[in-house]
Parts: sequence; structure tokens; C-alpha cells
Amino acid sequence: MAAEKALALVLRTTDWSETSRIATLWTREFGKVRVLAKGGRRLKSNFESALDLLTVCRIVLLRKSSGSLDLLTEAQVAERFPRLRTDLQALYTAYYVAELLADWTEDYDPHPSLFDETLETLRNLGAPGIATGPRLARFELVLLREFGYSPVLDKCAVCEGQLPSESLSFGPAAGGVLCPRCQSKQRDRRPLSLSAWQALRRLSEAGDLGPFATNQAVRAEVRQLLGQYVTYLMGRRPRLLPYLES
Repeated sequence: MAAEKALALVLRTTDWSETSRIATLWTREFGKVRVLAKGGRRLKSNFESALDLLTVCRIVLLRKSSGSLDLLTEAQVAERFPRLRTDLQALYTAYYVAELLADWTEDYDPHPSLFDETLETLRNLGAPGIATGPRLARFELVLLREFGYSPVLDKCAVCEGQLPSESLSFGPAAGGVLCPRCQSKQRDRRPLSLSAWQALRRLSEAGDLGPFATNQAVRAEVRQLLGQYVTYLMGRRPRLLPYLES
């Protein structure tokens, strides 16, 4: 078996034996991989502290047959995110990002642009002048786009007609904004204010909330809407979702 090299983010670890660990890693080259780190629980091992949660590391692994764990032979720390240790809300948000990647991605399905966005998000969390809620919302929209679930924001998600500037709602099952005529058949719809709709469009197109960044009501509405949409698509409520702020 040929050794493979990759840049990886540690999403989850589980003790396997007295000396070994199983780790779920999100790699730029291969997507999500599950590996066995023999000796990974020893204080002095080839992995040292590289398998700490939310650590970026350079790894070497041996690919196994389908259904078997890959064998991790080397892991060296490439980057850590020290602000997460001093900002509780940033830490919860980072855990939520890891949860989405661990539970919503497929093994060996790489998304290099999403990997890059993930690292940039983790670097930004807790940084001065960067609000955690809007930064997370940007990540979620990038993730949704990568997986083919971008919400329809520029027209009605059902009839594809032009959207008015009032009486809007958002339907998770429909996958986007609903015009007044199409709302009655969407039982899971939620009202959508004009400001929140405009903020979502701005966030989707420009990557930030622009003039809505300081509006707490708009940020809270965007947070609730994206949380509901992600919950619908995953089929369950993410465990870290209740701990997030706008």
C-alpha cells in the first residue's frame, strides 16, 4: 500500500484501546477519512498532540480497503487556533463547524474550496472586529453551496416568480424564499422580513452582512433561519446549534 499525504483538520477522536485512537479527519485532498492511530493515546508517540480536536495537521496514511479504517502513520501539527481557548462562543461555533463536517460529509468526497473556507472561518472566530454569528452564516452558505443546497433567494423557490418586497417567508422544504401565492402549501414556512432577506442576499453574494452587520434583530433572524434550514436538510437538529449566538 502506498502512503498518502494530506493536510487535515481533526473533527473527532475516540479511544480504541489502551494505546490507540480512532480519528475522523477532514482533509483537503481526500475529504473525510477515518483513521486508526496506533499508539495515539501514549504520551510520547509519533502523533504527539497533533490529534487534538480542531488541530490542523500534516498527515501520512495508508489507505485500506472499503469498509476498513485507514492507518495513520504520521501526524504533525501545522496550525492551531489559540483564540478558541479564550472565547467560549467562538469555541462553540468551531465545534458546530466540526459537527457539520463530521456528520454531513461523505468519506473520500473532497471539497478543497470548502476546506479552505473552513480554515479561514476558524482563523476568524474570536478575532477582534469579526462577529461570530455572521462569520458562521457565511460558512454555512458556502457549505450549502458545495453540497448543492444553496437557498433560492432571488426568486420564489416554488413558482420562480419575482418576489415582492413584503409578505415573504422561507420554506426549508422548498429550499428558499416563497412569494405570498406559494406559501399556503409549505407547512414548515417561517416569516421572512425584508431586512433579513436582503441580508441573506448580501451574505450570499458578497460574503458579509454589510449594513446589516450591527442589526441584532436581523442577525438573530438569519441565525434562526439557517439553523432551521440546516436542521431540515440533516434530518435532525445539530447538537451544538442551541449554543450558538447571532
